[in-house]
Amino acid sequence: MFMSHSIFIFSFFIFGLCIGSFLNVCIYRLPIGKSIAFPPSHCPECRKAIRIYDNIPVLGWLLLKGRCRDCGSPISPRYPVVEFLTGLFAVFTYLKFGLTVNTGVYFIFIAVLIVVTFIDIDHRIIPDKITLPGIPLAFIATFFLPNITWQNSLFGILAGGGSLLLVAVGYSYFTGKEGMGGGDIKLLAMIGALCGWQGVIFTIFTGSVVGSVAGIAAMRRSGEGMKSALPFGPFLSAGAIGYIFWGPEIIHWYLSTMGR
Repeated sequence: MFMSHSIFIFSFFIFGLCIGSFLNVCIYRLPIGKSIAFPPSHCPECRKAIRIYDNIPVLGWLLLKGRCRDCGSPISPRYPVVEFLTGLFAVFTYLKFGLTVNTGVYFIFIAVLIVVTFIDIDHRIIPDKITLPGIPLAFIATFFLPNITWQNSLFGILAGGGSLLLVAVGYSYFTGKEGMGGGDIKLLAMIGALCGWQGVIFTIFTGSVVGSVAGIAAMRRSGEGMKSALPFGPFLSAGAIGYIFWGPEIIHWYLSTMGR
């Protein structure tokens, strides 16, 4: 029994590493409008195709010492980081939900949030080609999940998109400036579609707290004040992932303490 459990953990980790390699392709190509299928992976500098044995997740980067085999150009350490992170989340979802449909749905959702996070960090955008189809697909997925109803999903979409839309409109009205992009609004609507309205509240609160701490730290380190403001998408994604793994338990604990 222990041996089979260990094999499942190892298998999920390897599977996650491979998916992480694909996520790197999406992170690089989606914002610049390139196909994620063709051409095959290649060095962006010399354009030479990456050999199969050099494209092994994490290990390939380590063996190449972070440089292209053909031209010697540096390869960002983000590539193995994304692969390793995706591998870990594959294991975490399995350990949390077991061999159930929840594991598949939530792992795909987390993989999408990883792509969103790194694209937003690099380009300060959250592509509509991810969130707009993601909202109805997340809604459909709730019909196969035992812990959320389709009604809660609809409320989540309205609460997620509507709450940030109100914040964005209010901020623009009182300051005359755009304070929150439409990408964040659609991202939270997508999160609400899979996590429900409770997940939206948890995500906004957690994302705001973590984002505020990180933003203050970034401003103090750079000395540029608000010019060093960080994109909000990564913090919304972190809040949503936190809700998937611990949110209902934290909410239950909080409500129980309030009721004492």
